[in-house]
Amino acid sequence: MEEYAREPCPWRIVDDCGGAFTMGVIGGGVFQAIKGFRNAPGIRHRLRGSANAVRIRAPQIGGSFAVWGGLFSTIDCGLVRLRGKEDPWNSITSGALTGAVLAARSGPLAMVGSAMMGGILLALIEGVGILLTRYTAQQFRNAPPFLEDPSQLPPKDGTPAPGYPSYQQYH
Repeated sequence: MEEYAREPCPWRIVDDCGGAFTMGVIGGGVFQAIKGFRNAPGIRHRLRGSANAVRIRAPQIGGSFAVWGGLFSTIDCGLVRLRGKEDPWNSITSGALTGAVLAARSGPLAMVGSAMMGGILLALIEGVGILLTRYTAQQFRNAPPFLEDPSQLPPKDGTPAPGYPSYQQYH
């Protein structure tokens, strides 16, 4: 459950908002660089078209990601406060509510569809996280005990191993 050992709630919102902005700017920058390069009018203008697309669109994509991350964390912190515990259901519910709130201007049908997509996406993410945690925990649970190097152990007859003084010399 190390996933839930994070910043306290008021700071978590700011942290997640900044992380989402950074992720959106980097991912959007890569995507827009490729798109601007491909859509440039001529071969000589490809680098300039790529840079212009990144300059114009990457901050907008980062801002959209930041809004999503901030709203998700705000709802998640509200659910933690309301329910009194941190578990995967908070994240799943936060994803669904975030999708619904962001689609509110498009009408109730879009809200329901977006809420379902947000909830399903977060359920898949949480499910994969739980499966990975259980798999790695089971891998360490059945590990064989560590064996010592037998060449470093004294012989069974009581004579000292080569290079080691006998036990009687110290006592």
